[in-house]
Amino acid sequence: MTTVTDQHIEAAYTLAQERYAALGVDTEAALARLARIPLSLHCWQGDDVGGFEAPEAALGGGLAVTGNYPGKARNADELRADLDQAFGLLPGVHRLNLHAIYAETGGRPVERNALLPEHFSRWVDWAAARGHGLDFNPTCFSHPLAERGFTLSSPDAGVRTFWIEHCIACREIGASFGRALGTPCITNIWIPDGFKDTPVDRKGPRLRLKDSLDRILAAPIDPALNRDAVESKLFGIGSECYVAGSHEFYLGYAVARGILLCLDSGHFHPTESISDKLSAVLAFIDEVLLHVSRGVRWDSDHVVTLTDALQAIAQEIVRGAYLDRVHIGLDFFDASINRIAAWVIGARNTLRALLLALLEPHDRLRALEAGGDYTGRLALLEALKGLPFGAVWDAYCLRSGAPVGGAFMDPIRDYERRVLVYR
Repeated sequence: MTTVTDQHIEAAYTLAQERYAALGVDTEAALARLARIPLSLHCWQGDDVGGFEAPEAALGGGLAVTGNYPGKARNADELRADLDQAFGLLPGVHRLNLHAIYAETGGRPVERNALLPEHFSRWVDWAAARGHGLDFNPTCFSHPLAERGFTLSSPDAGVRTFWIEHCIACREIGASFGRALGTPCITNIWIPDGFKDTPVDRKGPRLRLKDSLDRILAAPIDPALNRDAVESKLFGIGSECYVAGSHEFYLGYAVARGILLCLDSGHFHPTESISDKLSAVLAFIDEVLLHVSRGVRWDSDHVVTLTDALQAIAQEIVRGAYLDRVHIGLDFFDASINRIAAWVIGARNTLRALLLALLEPHDRLRALEAGGDYTGRLALLEALKGLPFGAVWDAYCLRSGAPVGGAFMDPIRDYERRVLVYR
C-alpha cells in the first residue's frame, strides 16, 4: 500500500493551486478566509439531548433521538472530554453551543428560571483555556411545565411567566459568556409550542408569544456581549398542524425588534432550502444564525453530509458576501453512530462546503451572468465540479494539524477503545 506523505499532499496542492489560478482564484486567500470562519458545535450531539438537570428524564418537545451506540457522555466532564476529541480533529478555531440543561449545579436542584452564570462557570473556564466562544439556548422542553405543549405562548399565565423568567436568565448567562470570553454569545430561543390538530384560534398563541418575547427582551444588553435570536419551525411531533413560532412570525418579529433570525435547515418543508432565504431576509435584518442539519423526509436532524443543499447554503453565504453577517451552528443528534465521529463528519463537511464556495471564480461568474451569458455561466459552474478541490482541503487540514482525509477515524476509534466502551 502506498503511503501518502506530507510531500504528496503539498505537491497535489501545488497542482490544484495552478488549476484554480488559471480561473483567477487565489487558493491561499480562500484558505486564509476559511480559517477565520468559526462553526458553533452543538453540545447535545454528545449525550442525545439529555443534559444534566435530570439525566434519566424523557426527552420532550417533539424531539426524538434514535440509536443506542455505546459511549454517551454521562456528565459534563465526559462531555467536555469528548468535545476536546472532536475539536482536535477539525481545522480552524470553533465555538460551542450550550443548552441551559447543561448547567452544573453541584448536585443541587435549581429551577430553570433561577439559573445563574455561576452554574456554567466550568464551561467558561474550559472554553477560555481552549479559545472557544460560547453560544447559548434556553431549554423550553423536557420539563413538567412544557408537557402540555405550550411555553411562551401558553394560555396559563403562570406557565408563561416561568418560561419568560427562564429566557431572561439565559440572556444574562449569555452576556456573562460574552464578558468572560471576549466574543459575543448568541442566545437563541426555540420553543415547541403548537397543536397536533387544526386549531380554531391561531391568533391567540401568537399574540401571547409576541408579548412574552417583548418581556424577555425588555432589558437591553450590550450586543458586544449577547445577541438575541429567534428560531422558527414548520411542524414537529405533536405540533403537526400548527406552530406558534412560524417562519413568518419570527421573521416579522426579528425585523421589528432588530434581532437575529435563526434559520434551521430542517425546520422547513422538505422541498425548501434555506439557501434561497438568506439574501431575502438579510435585505431586512443585520445578521442571521444558521442551524445546519440534514432532514430526511422530515426534520430528522441527520448528520450533515456534503449534499447539494449544504453546498447551496455555503455558496449563498460566500457569493452574497455574508460571511460576517451569518453565524453558522450545527444542529443534529444521531445516537446510532459514534457521537464524536458525528460531530467531526458534520463539521468537516460544513467547512468543505464553505471552501468549495470560496474557491469559485466569483468575478468571472458574475460577469457572465451580468452579460446575459447564461450558457457560459452554466458551463463554468459545471466545470468547477471537476477541479481538485480535495487537494486544497487536504493541504488546509495538514497545515492546521488536523487529520487528512478519513484519518480522523483512527484517533476516534482509539478513544472509543480506551474510553467510550467503559461508560
